[in-house]
Amino acid sequence: MKISNLIGRGAFAFAAAATMAMAPISAEAKDWRGWNIHVVDYPVSHGMEAFMAEVTEKTGGAIKGKTFHAGVLGSQPDAIEQIRLGVIDFGVFSLGPMGQAVPATNVVSLPFIFKSVPQMYRLMDGAEGAALGEALEEKGIVALGYYDAGARSFYNSIKPINTPADVAGMKVRVMNNDLFVGMIESMGGNATPMAFAEVFQSIKTGVVDGAENNPPSYESTSHFEVAKYYSLSQHLIIPECLCMSKKTFDALSPEHQAIVKAAGKNSTDLQRKLWQDREAASMEIVKAGGVEVNEIADKSAFQAAMAPVYDNYLAANPDMTELVNLFRNAD
Repeated sequence: MKISNLIGRGAFAFAAAATMAMAPISAEAKDWRGWNIHVVDYPVSHGMEAFMAEVTEKTGGAIKGKTFHAGVLGSQPDAIEQIRLGVIDFGVFSLGPMGQAVPATNVVSLPFIFKSVPQMYRLMDGAEGAALGEALEEKGIVALGYYDAGARSFYNSIKPINTPADVAGMKVRVMNNDLFVGMIESMGGNATPMAFAEVFQSIKTGVVDGAENNPPSYESTSHFEVAKYYSLSQHLIIPECLCMSKKTFDALSPEHQAIVKAAGKNSTDLQRKLWQDREAASMEIVKAGGVEVNEIADKSAFQAAMAPVYDNYLAANPDMTELVNLFRNAD
């Protein structure tokens, strides 16, 4: 055999090896990275850990990964961009801020768009959630499930809230969002956007009369110590999405895609249960602390009062009319 042939074969083998070394690693061969804003001991975090553990187990270790908690991989806007690019493989994102990247998700930030938490589950697991999933996928994100992030309700230092008229004249801290400002103003209240860290002292000193949030936040911040009336309006029920990079998902085999989808469903079921347990524990604490809690069984008056909020939103976003009606008209 000629030396030139040996050299030629050796060069070919070296080139082939180099090409393989430079080739991109498949989504199934690398370790996945998961983004999470919450601390380790939190319902969302436990749900994400269970998701990754199930995927690893069911794929026989072919897919492994790690969830990075407490926002160590960056802010939510940065993480959303990274998941679209495939730099981050999965994460859990609030659908509130998601609206900047996927405008359709702003729909779930409309006040009283959901009638209750169980209804939110039904809708997000059904056609309504699928519609949002399509919008997410167009932006390079695959929705695997919708987590429970709680229902926000009113609390204040003056009186129970049973009707929209009870909010009239009340100074209520809200997040800095036109939708939430409009929600308070439509009931005759004075909306006061401010940093969350300022709420406790502001209620204590009378700068504001109250605020709104879910039970764990109301309890863990000790806001219940200065605002003894908690009215379960559940005016905002904004889910969080267990999402995956479409680039990562599309690189999977059909078998592994099915495993990932099933793990997403199981993770969602687990997280919702853990969240409900967390809410129940918080409610026990605030009640023991002397808080007067009142249910608002019929929210129709509140929903009717939101007409100006919806009118303004749809005037600015006419392309969202069909999607808004899909949610509003659901049972």
